[in-house]
Amino acid sequence: MSHKSNSLKQLALQKFKKNFWGVFSFYFIVFVGVVSVFAYVFAPDNSQYANQMHLAIHSKKPGFKVTMLTIPSQIEADQSGFDKIFFGRKNTDTETPISDYSIKEGVLIYKEYASDGLEGSEKTILINKFPNHSVAQFIKEKTFLFGTDKYGRDLLSRVLVGARISFFIGFVAVFISLIIGVFMGSLAGYFGGKVDAVIMWVINVTWSIPTLLLVIAITLALGKGFWQVFIAVGLTMWVEVARVVRGQIISAKEMQYVTAARALGFNDYRIITKHILPNIMAPVIVISAANFAAAILIESGLSFLGIGAQPPMASWGAMIKDHYNYIILGKPYLAMIPGLCIMSLVMAFMMIGNALRDALDVKG
Repeated sequence: MSHKSNSLKQLALQKFKKNFWGVFSFYFIVFVGVVSVFAYVFAPDNSQYANQMHLAIHSKKPGFKVTMLTIPSQIEADQSGFDKIFFGRKNTDTETPISDYSIKEGVLIYKEYASDGLEGSEKTILINKFPNHSVAQFIKEKTFLFGTDKYGRDLLSRVLVGARISFFIGFVAVFISLIIGVFMGSLAGYFGGKVDAVIMWVINVTWSIPTLLLVIAITLALGKGFWQVFIAVGLTMWVEVARVVRGQIISAKEMQYVTAARALGFNDYRIITKHILPNIMAPVIVISAANFAAAILIESGLSFLGIGAQPPMASWGAMIKDHYNYIILGKPYLAMIPGLCIMSLVMAFMMIGNALRDALDVKG
């Protein structure tokens, strides 16, 4: 039996490897996962939430370059290396875009950047404010590859940090939906009768409520925030898993191996967890991949409505909300870049779901 199981797994893996788009989607999802975990390592702006604002250079086009003066702060940020890598750097320094500067008699004279042909104000600062009285290392040319948003924040950094929410909401929501869905579906399918009737009534009532409306209601009940959205999305996605598990168990419980397990005196818990569930996981895996994509879209919709991840936290949906009106103002990339990120990640999960469905199809 073990040899046969291993053979089926190897066969499914071989079929999956032959699917180009499935394999491509898998590596793309792994790439996005690595980027989302180590977002602050890759982001040009590694401050917390990539929230370094420069209103003087707001809404600049991709590839925009500017000279940036960093004025060091006297306040030391107490932060570990682990905290900097995974949660961003607590930035106490002041960054100022400048258009020109000169040094005279121990004083740095600089002119603040101003767009649209305007003249920036001229300011001075003593050289001794800088460590070792060295100014050169604090004046650097900065390039914004994706441009800047309406608050003058680096759009590339916001996209990278925003990937964390969109990626991990899939894992949390699918995990919650699997726990509830497999439990409820197993009870309904295995025991039948009144247990099945009650659970199916709950499933049908939950199914009849529009998903986004139900998520909004749960979010408002739990409060606005990061984890609240994750839990709310997960609590609305279990019905699909429960219906699939119920249908599969109704078919599987009449099989000979289940009858043999009952004859050997195994209890219902062991029969369900050790014998039935391992043999019906293929369709559950496929629907989980689809739920990943659905969770990303729901979170983006919530953030667009303003009840998802709250500012200054970066979220692709919130970025579209902030800049959708720029589409008609000649700067559509501000909304299109995060929109394309959502589209590509959702499409990757849908394609890997299709590839898994084909690979796990025994008849195929």
